[in-house]
Amino acid sequence: MRFVVVGAGAVGGVVGGRLFEHGSKVLLVARGEHSRIIAKDGLTIASPAGVVKVNPPVTDRIDGVDWTEQDVILLAVKSQDSEEALCELSAVAPSSTPVVCMQNGVANETVVLRRFSLVYAMCVMCPSSYLSPGVVVARSSPITALLDLGRYPGVDEPDQVAVAISEVINRSSMQSVPRPDIMRWKYAKLLLNLGNAVDALCGPGARNSHLTERAHEEGEACLVAAGIPYASREEDAARRDNLLTLGAVPGYEELGSSTWQSLARSSPSTEVDYLNGEIVLLGRLHGVPTPVNELLRSLVNKMARERSKPRIMTADEVLSMLPT
Repeated sequence: MRFVVVGAGAVGGVVGGRLFEHGSKVLLVARGEHSRIIAKDGLTIASPAGVVKVNPPVTDRIDGVDWTEQDVILLAVKSQDSEEALCELSAVAPSSTPVVCMQNGVANETVVLRRFSLVYAMCVMCPSSYLSPGVVVARSSPITALLDLGRYPGVDEPDQVAVAISEVINRSSMQSVPRPDIMRWKYAKLLLNLGNAVDALCGPGARNSHLTERAHEEGEACLVAAGIPYASREEDAARRDNLLTLGAVPGYEELGSSTWQSLARSSPSTEVDYLNGEIVLLGRLHGVPTPVNELLRSLVNKMARERSKPRIMTADEVLSMLPT
């Protein structure tokens, strides 16, 4: 089994790097200077346990991959970039190639299923960051990530591919459980990720604010109205069970959510349309008001378009902007 990691940023870089470090075959697909530095000097992975450098093969061209029957695609680009990546992938990779959706949100799996027959959803718990080319930071040690996965749209039991992928992951510093109900867990992660926009706008101190709680309440109301099952907060806490232990990484400041990282890199887009925007969509489909998530979605998109600095508002300031 070879893992072709499409999008070797924070999550893709950390997961691909750790898999390679522990003996798996890995090919990273990265862009621009990030790809050039990895090819020349290797990929640096910084964590609370120290800094390691690995030298996995890397390419900046999807059409340059020599595809084999043993390949598994780990799709780790941001959700807003999935369509472009899949257009390239579907032109060159066999449609029977297993594709694992590692992104936040719940929309990618259906998009992939239009082009590939074996699609797997993965619920990624991987505190990580990527701001400098050639360097990714893993914030948890000794367990780097929890990477549960399952076949999409769902089967009664985890299939052989999901089991095989989990077995490989469990031979690294990461853990994985194959789950037939994986989308329950991804919808729970979606609710958690509604706070990413709050972090991007207001900073980490607002993650537990009334603003975040209201966004979460809207999300739960939409899932209930749509009849979509999701893992409870208690189930989520039990799954983590103190497995992810965050620590300081000497030489690397503590950063923020993936949405914050996009704004910090002056990216013209973020994944907010697939997080808070997913709740807005469900609300419109099922008649549930979602003013908080709509406001968060709108504000973050405006900041991305204007290349504004993140974390320039307070939670109370955001709440004061809600329509009365």
